[in-house]
Amino acid sequence: MRKIILASLLMAAAIGQSFAADGKLVLYTSQPNTDAQQTADAFMAKNPGITVEWVRDGTPKIMAKLRAEIEAGQPQPDLLLIADVVTMEGLKKEGRLLAYPEADVSAFDAGLMDKDGAYFPTKLITTGIVYNTKAPFVPASWQDLAKPEAKGLIAMPSPLTSGAALIHTVTLTENLAGGWDYYASLAANGAQAAGGNGDVLKAVSGGDKLFGMIVDYMPIREKAKGAPVEFVFPTEGVSAVTEPVAILSTAKNPDAAKAFVDFLLSKEGQELAVSQGYIPARADAGLPAGYPDRSAIKVLGFDAAAALANETANKEKFSEMMGQ
Repeated sequence: MRKIILASLLMAAAIGQSFAADGKLVLYTSQPNTDAQQTADAFMAKNPGITVEWVRDGTPKIMAKLRAEIEAGQPQPDLLLIADVVTMEGLKKEGRLLAYPEADVSAFDAGLMDKDGAYFPTKLITTGIVYNTKAPFVPASWQDLAKPEAKGLIAMPSPLTSGAALIHTVTLTENLAGGWDYYASLAANGAQAAGGNGDVLKAVSGGDKLFGMIVDYMPIREKAKGAPVEFVFPTEGVSAVTEPVAILSTAKNPDAAKAFVDFLLSKEGQELAVSQGYIPARADAGLPAGYPDRSAIKVLGFDAAAALANETANKEKFSEMMGQ
């Protein structure tokens, strides 16, 4: 009799768990529209009881929308899938994230992980150098952008408007010899910082500028379409954003949200990222066409908690250095 009761309880628990991962799931994301739809479709194919509704915009606008909803006492998303860990660190510090320490992260580099399981990496989107094939030389190092031949020919996204650009700036100043002096040399060489990565790609592919700092997938994709651009992973190393995913503490459907996290971290979910043209966060999922071997991509260290604490100071320092 005890065995029958135990079996019935286990069956009821299993049924309850399966029903828990049903219903509507609301995702706020900074992914490009096509990638967001593909991700939602792939997840729903694996979880037919769940319907994903997603809202897409740049991370600053997504966060402004979420902040307004929190202020009104009506936060809508179950999940965030956004560009950077600095934003996630801020939300974690405020108690806005639901930790999920049971998530299977055994296939991931521990250095990419939040120790409390409050958010998880889904990709490695690195920032390196893009150049137009008409450029006077082929850059190999970050220091090459300070060469006289590149004077007035450099575009970069602004950390005042781009979270990825802020992470990149902080990473370089923490890892390159001279720190902020590097940005002083870029300013002296006429580098222009404005807008986001898309603006850099447009300027360099169109020939208005011949060099730029940019996230990897944009020029690699455009080269495949015939654009006159090449991408370089500089010898010193690259910065990286991990496009982390996190469950909100106010999630209305936390079980479905956990299923979504599980999917993104699974090998299948990581292979989807590869098919979209991104370096996956887990090494066993392969690489997209056009990328060098993973061992040739050196990712520089970055302290997200320190970057959060120093965010205002770093932005002010950048403005001072670049005369903005």
